[in-house]
Amino acid sequence: MKLLFNIVLIFLLLIAFVPFFRRFIFHLLVGRKLIKEQERQYRAQQQQRAKPGVRVDNVPPDASQSSRFRGGEYVDYEEVK
Repeated sequence: MKLLFNIVLIFLLLIAFVPFFRRFIFHLLVGRKLIKEQERQYRAQQQQRAKPGVRVDNVPPDASQSSRFRGGEYVDYEEVK
C-alpha cells in the first residue's frame, strides 16, 4: 500500500513540476483527438474554399409575404434646444 502511495505521489509531483512530462501526459490523453479534430476542420474549410463560383442565398418570395410587417410609421418630432 505504501509503495502504491509513493508511486502516485511521484506521478503527481512529476505532473506538477515537470513541464515536459505534463505535455507528454496531455498529448496521451487529449492531444491525438485534438489533432484529428483540427485536421478534420481544416479539410472541411479547404473543401468550402475549393468550390468555384459565387454563392448567393436568396430569400424565397413567399417568405417575405408571410410577414405582415410593412415598415415603420413616420413620427413628427420637435427639435428641443
